[in-house]
Amino acid sequence: MATAREIRRRIRSVKNIAKITKAMQLVAAARMRRAQSRVTEARPYAEALRQVLSGLATQAGSVRQPLLVERPIERVLIIEVTPDRGLTGALISNIHRRVGRAIVEESGKTSMVAVGRKARDFARRTNTPLVAEFTGISDSPTLADISPVARLVIDAFTEAQFDVVLLGYTKFNSTLSQQPMLERLLPVVPPEEEASPISYTYEPDENAVLAELLPRYVETRLYQALLESKASEQSARMVAMRNATDSANDLSRDLTLVLNKARQAAITSEIAEIAAGAAALS
Repeated sequence: MATAREIRRRIRSVKNIAKITKAMQLVAAARMRRAQSRVTEARPYAEALRQVLSGLATQAGSVRQPLLVERPIERVLIIEVTPDRGLTGALISNIHRRVGRAIVEESGKTSMVAVGRKARDFARRTNTPLVAEFTGISDSPTLADISPVARLVIDAFTEAQFDVVLLGYTKFNSTLSQQPMLERLLPVVPPEEEASPISYTYEPDENAVLAELLPRYVETRLYQALLESKASEQSARMVAMRNATDSANDLSRDLTLVLNKARQAAITSEIAEIAAGAAALS
């Protein structure tokens, strides 16, 4: 059985860990609020762009843009967006599991673009060819942070290096709910147009506007995925650190109880020895 000194040392260690996890919880909570605000602000823009693309693609008719071309699927590129760091509970394993199923289903036809160190490490562990990696992205990302990824995948698709591009990320639903997603990014499938009696006139024409809009649409979807992933990361980390703090506090209380019982047993033993000694002398 551990001595009282060893138990006290362990209690101090557990309390120090609780202080660290509590601090990490507070930092993650502050970052989560900012990330959640950015996600909420970006969603209306992405939805408006989706609606414009829907109407434009319908009016453009049979015009074929490079980013709309569908080919027989022989080479697949998956963009996986993950955190650079861990301590996020099951968030990272969930998105890995979702992407991993796609890699298995495509059976050797898949390459990856890693956005985040955990995505890079996953590609290496699964021996998936890694086209490029983008790490060290700020917790407050801008469009410039994701633009190189957009240029890379657009060029690779238009040059027929890949026949389809999939986007894997974690969607932020709420503080306690983050959903792993795997969506087709390229070729772009214009959303179905909602019924509208309005027909717009585009200058110079629908084809020219569509040629400018499609790359922006791809870039916006990537940026939205990055924002969703950042908000999910901070939410998951806050919850994980809160659970770790609660567990550390519970363990500290249990160890304190063990220490008190050990001290009580030692005192009882000493009293019994004194009583036995006194009885022997008498």
